[in-house]
Amino acid sequence: MTDTLHVWQREDLAKLFLEGVRGGIPLAAEQIDVMLRLLRESLPKVERLLDLGCGDGILGRSVLAAYPDARAVFLDFSQAMIQAARKKCGGEGTRTVFVVQDLGLGDWAQSVREHFPFDLVVSGFAIHHLPDRRKRELYQEVFALLSPGGMFLNLEHVSSASSPAARAFDELMVDSLWTFHRKQGGTRSKEEVAREYCHRPDKEANILAPVEEQCRWLKEIGFVEVDCWFKVLELALFGGRKPAE
Repeated sequence: MTDTLHVWQREDLAKLFLEGVRGGIPLAAEQIDVMLRLLRESLPKVERLLDLGCGDGILGRSVLAAYPDARAVFLDFSQAMIQAARKKCGGEGTRTVFVVQDLGLGDWAQSVREHFPFDLVVSGFAIHHLPDRRKRELYQEVFALLSPGGMFLNLEHVSSASSPAARAFDELMVDSLWTFHRKQGGTRSKEEVAREYCHRPDKEANILAPVEEQCRWLKEIGFVEVDCWFKVLELALFGGRKPAE
């Protein structure tokens, strides 16, 4: 785990993200809606699910709601995030398992071996914290954990192709965060929200890569039907399927 990633193990930052930033992500509901629509057409049956870098488990919980027979493993290296996911899921039960593990280390997959193969692996705004070489290694590890025909869906923060696009994304994020802040009864000005966003403590932990490059990595690993199904500036939903035997 890199030094910059240690910031995500702070309980105060995890709380800030879950209560503030996560709720203020632009088009968050639409992203999940696209993911579920895609799954309905692609995977009529999901029995085993893995949510990587789960945060409070919003993606995994959405899939569990859509697939009543599914069981899920929620994995995050932040104890605070895992506690939030466990609380949102109503505790550990027959359908849910919670694992504290660092995706930056190659042996993380051993912690979920007893539950694999997985029909579906999802991840939301987590993998972009890893160096590009480690991202690609992780995609290979995900491929190995999937059952034949299984899918990997990554809802992610990706890099912009230009400075104007990056600035447009920052503006979109500030507008969305401020709107969410006001709906929650907050009184900070838009300028204050912007300063907080620009100087947030986790910013240095972001290592963004182009979505086109990441899709190329997936194809080289062996994923098929690789695509980016949703993209708004630096927000993207992409992934692929492991070939059926």
